[in-house]
Amino acid sequence: MHIVSILENRNTEKRIAVTPEMAKKYIDLGFDLSLPKDYGSHLGFVDSDYSDLGVNISDNEEDLIHKADIIIQLGLPSVEKLDLFKENQTLIGSLNSFANEKILSKLSSKKVNCFSLELLPRITRAQSMDILSSQANLAGYKAVIDAFQIYEKAIPMMMTAAGTIPAAKVLVVGAGVAGLQAIATAKRLGAVVFATDVRMASKEQVESLGGKFLSIEGEENLETEGGYAKEASEDFKKKQEQLLSETLKKIDIVICTALIPGKEAPKILKEEMFKNFQKGSIIYDLAAIQGGNTAFTEKDKVVDKNGVKILGETNILNKLPVSASNLYAKNVFNFVTNLYDKEGKKININLEDEIIEKTLIK
Repeated sequence: MHIVSILENRNTEKRIAVTPEMAKKYIDLGFDLSLPKDYGSHLGFVDSDYSDLGVNISDNEEDLIHKADIIIQLGLPSVEKLDLFKENQTLIGSLNSFANEKILSKLSSKKVNCFSLELLPRITRAQSMDILSSQANLAGYKAVIDAFQIYEKAIPMMMTAAGTIPAAKVLVVGAGVAGLQAIATAKRLGAVVFATDVRMASKEQVESLGGKFLSIEGEENLETEGGYAKEASEDFKKKQEQLLSETLKKIDIVICTALIPGKEAPKILKEEMFKNFQKGSIIYDLAAIQGGNTAFTEKDKVVDKNGVKILGETNILNKLPVSASNLYAKNVFNFVTNLYDKEGKKININLEDEIIEKTLIK
């Protein structure tokens, strides 16, 4: 069984799907693994780190695709590369199935098995494969670090003979994996942290990390069976806006993480709310890739709105590519292990397995 990974577009994606540590595991599992030349060199993984383990290194990507049984990636390959795919091959990655629906449907009709890992169900057995959790955890951490670096005041409270510097006040919008890590990181660095989320279960999690949860009167539980947030009612949105408008008067830094799978990110920080911000405040919008949580977020730009800086980076993990690759590669290996019939040495697409059934593009 031949497994390969081909080069990503490094202008937009620095992570890789196979690290040397995971390459050894694939080979130990019985796979024939091939990678293109300089596959991980930009992350410090030279070709010999792979070839010494028994990995085949090739300078012909077309040949790699042609002989592959399984192709593992970060994102969806370019159209030119996809045209080389053939029947019964299996593509595994974070394929952004909602945005790339037409392309993936075309691949499926070509009888290419496409597994999009952002669709993994939130069940215990899938935790070791959960790319959203592993990557969002790093994103929440890095968003706080970057926001604090741009903020032009001290973060923790400091008492000196010359006077006291108050602690920075941070608001985290959305208390999923990224939001909870943002809360934990901001608290560790000495900030006072507030958080809001539409899911009732988040309150206890926020408070366990030392954050103050902004409760809304008549709160409704807006959590799907799969553990994701769903869209709020208009009444809930109005109450949330009123509470946020008042809270923003004392906030220095906002970390936005609110996303709804398959939909545009909810606009939580409306245009009229910006009059309540203090000049010099920072907003880091991790939801920028799906349109952003603020009225003024722009993808991969820093927008200055009346003295408030809004950062809208679409792939913050490019700033932590080694750590992110190590976690992603483990997630994918665990998924492949679940998919692979070791005795029969073949892919077993068992649709009675919820993990396989949910991630397969039909």
